[in-house]
Amino acid sequence: MAYHSSFDKSKFRVGNMALLPIRTRYSGPAPNETSNENEDIIDEAIKYFRANIFFRNYDIKNDADRTLIYLTLYITECLRRLQKCQSRTQAQKELTALSISTFPIPGDSDFPLNGMFSKPTHDEVDKMKQYLEQLRKECSDRMVDRVIDPETDKPSKWWLCFVRRRFMDKSLLNIGSL
Repeated sequence: MAYHSSFDKSKFRVGNMALLPIRTRYSGPAPNETSNENEDIIDEAIKYFRANIFFRNYDIKNDADRTLIYLTLYITECLRRLQKCQSRTQAQKELTALSISTFPIPGDSDFPLNGMFSKPTHDEVDKMKQYLEQLRKECSDRMVDRVIDPETDKPSKWWLCFVRRRFMDKSLLNIGSL
């Protein structure tokens, strides 16, 4: 059984995706989580990644699960980029570029999960783009901290072994564009 998000009581939504508080230094529509003790959705996605990556099917129990799914797929893309990096500085540059690159949102024809995500209303499109970009930037920073070994300054093999796995047999990016 897959791990689901514990943030099942979220008050805010954009489309049918939960707009959850995160600890971040990036501006965006997500409320700022001020406590360092509480786990946010990005911590949860990183924690559950290695278990959830093996699932081809994932039952969505709440809107926060959609955020978890998106982050899990984004972490996979981060790992693909990190496998080519030879230093922490290079890893930061690669993931920063990935986080701000053009990406599809739910409702776009090239978004891989349109069956699970509803298209945001006309008023929510910009908010959705900003929220996903905010999640991507913060997740990229945390992945560099988590995956790059401080002693060797190289990516950890215990993370890179998941590069070839595809969560739900999906990918956020076209594999050929990497």
